[in-house]
Amino acid sequence: MERVIKITDDIFYVGVNDRETHLFEGLWPLPKGVSYNSYLIRDEKNVLIDTVKILKSDLFIQKIKEVINGDSLDYLVINHMEPDHSGSISAIINAFPNIKIIGNKKTFEFLKNLYGIEKNLLEVKDGDEISLGKHKLKFYMTPMVHWPETMVTYELTEKIAFTGDAFGGFGTLDGGIFDDEVDIEYYKNEIRRYYSNIVGKFGPMVQKALQKLSNLEIKVIASTHGPVWRSHPELIIDLYDKWSRYEAEEGVVVVYGSMYGNTEKMADYLANILAKYGIKNIRVMNAANVHESFIINEIWRFKGVIIGTCTYNNGIFPPIENLLINLAHKGLKNRIFGVFGTYGWSGGGVKGVVEYLNKNNWELVCEPCEVKFSPKPEDLEKLEEMAKCFSEKIK
Repeated sequence: MERVIKITDDIFYVGVNDRETHLFEGLWPLPKGVSYNSYLIRDEKNVLIDTVKILKSDLFIQKIKEVINGDSLDYLVINHMEPDHSGSISAIINAFPNIKIIGNKKTFEFLKNLYGIEKNLLEVKDGDEISLGKHKLKFYMTPMVHWPETMVTYELTEKIAFTGDAFGGFGTLDGGIFDDEVDIEYYKNEIRRYYSNIVGKFGPMVQKALQKLSNLEIKVIASTHGPVWRSHPELIIDLYDKWSRYEAEEGVVVVYGSMYGNTEKMADYLANILAKYGIKNIRVMNAANVHESFIINEIWRFKGVIIGTCTYNNGIFPPIENLLINLAHKGLKNRIFGVFGTYGWSGGGVKGVVEYLNKNNWELVCEPCEVKFSPKPEDLEKLEEMAKCFSEKIK
């Protein structure tokens, strides 16, 4: 059984791990699982902050009862209504029928529509405070990070920010839960994949939230997914600031779709020439067998993106088109693009990608290279020019 863990003398981690769910939100693979983090404050008034996905509600309630040891559970604060955090609300009400639910106006709209719950509600607005006894909670509205009702609950005594999905990441918490007792390098990639795929579209709203919270002294960041940041909360804040401003490292993602290997040959050749011109961070990714969430993660990290497509039914190879659609949904900015590809009896693939770039105001920095069936020596020369041009723009 997962153990209850103290964050401070009166504040407890009562979250759970999920290694059974394969797709987060029905879309994003979870090769390392995911945690659903919930927190309990013991005081004159006991308060639970967020719940967990319904498939773990029995274990969750068992952990809560272990902490309160027969006392009442007075409040439930809902920072975010997405069902992986609100799914156990009805189970909590059944176990603790006198509990009062704290949320904002939009929270309660969703609460009614999702679960039919309309009683024992306490509405809070931006800047409102509630005293629990020794501890005091203050509420900050952070809409569209990444749902309309999202908010941050700040505990003034211990200076802990309970941030909902903000500052979260994929991956179960195996053993330790704190940033100083786990291998953060192991989690960083999955934290960025979480940000780029779940929160990435809402970069401007993340910036507003960061500005709103910037004057707070935050000793601990307690998100609803991933590690609890008690030693270096500034690290995850800095990462979110960077990602939400669409900053990128020097590097190139070469992503391609190839039916019979000719477009793949061009991708590998481009990567070799990019390396010759001094680019060290190069990721070559096959859109047909690498899930787009992992590709988007790398594109969020690196400045350059080179898209390769074969022509399929006079258009873009479908996995590449799906990737482009998803990148557009994320509102990607501040990247530079190149395009290459192949065709047989008629073109359309490269043209389609270029049209997509133009439609989304993505910067195409080099002349596209499209070849008939397979690359010839003169085509390789064009690819060399593309790689040279691209490396100069990257640097």
